[in-house]
Amino acid sequence: MKKIFDTEIKSNVEVAENIFRLEILSQELSKIARAGQFVQVKVSDEFTLRRPLGIASTKNGVIKIFYRTVGRGTKSLANKKAGEHLDILGALGNGFNLEIDGRILLVGGGMGLAPLLSVAEKIPAVDVLIGGKNADEVNFWIEEFKPEVGKIFITTDDGSRGSKGFATALLPEVLEYENFSAIFTCGPEIMMRGVAKIAKENNLSCYVSFEGRMACGLGACLSCSIDTKNGRKKVCKDGPVFDAQEVFDFE
Repeated sequence: MKKIFDTEIKSNVEVAENIFRLEILSQELSKIARAGQFVQVKVSDEFTLRRPLGIASTKNGVIKIFYRTVGRGTKSLANKKAGEHLDILGALGNGFNLEIDGRILLVGGGMGLAPLLSVAEKIPAVDVLIGGKNADEVNFWIEEFKPEVGKIFITTDDGSRGSKGFATALLPEVLEYENFSAIFTCGPEIMMRGVAKIAKENNLSCYVSFEGRMACGLGACLSCSIDTKNGRKKVCKDGPVFDAQEVFDFE
């Protein structure tokens, strides 16, 4: 179910360098949104295209979204204040399957942690492996995940917090802590490919959430299409969540 919502901004604050947490009020959207879905935000009339942003939380009628300022659109969004309104199209895409039995490991890199947070707040049996460039980029994520998960494992590229290196380097060790049933991952494609390969080697189901560049968000423009074993698929409509075996080939 999707529709356009006129939402009010509750807060819009910088939580790390160039990374913002946006909270908007919408009881209706919070009820229909599923973990792993996203919204298309109309920043202003100045920009023709909406900006696709993952839903990180839907608690108590508050939609929580994290975004990084990378261009004119997101920089304009960063200037929005509490009390202002945003035109939002949602909820879009197919989310994660939350009916999997057993414990789930979430593996996220950078802004890819946002949709995984929405999974953590909806099911109890989850742990998370958080990866980022440095302590500044993981500290706020750690605080967000703390109330929602069991164990938190941390890696940073520079070693300023947690283990030094990429999330994929620590993943085999993390898998020894619990008897996981599946891995959900989101982040850079090269990271997700590495996670999916390790999952396959350990006979674990793995689901990946792509962060494709989108224009319409409805499957009409084809700008976010990717190759899969079942032909071309649209990240916005067929995904953003896919079974890793459908999109990655390790033969």
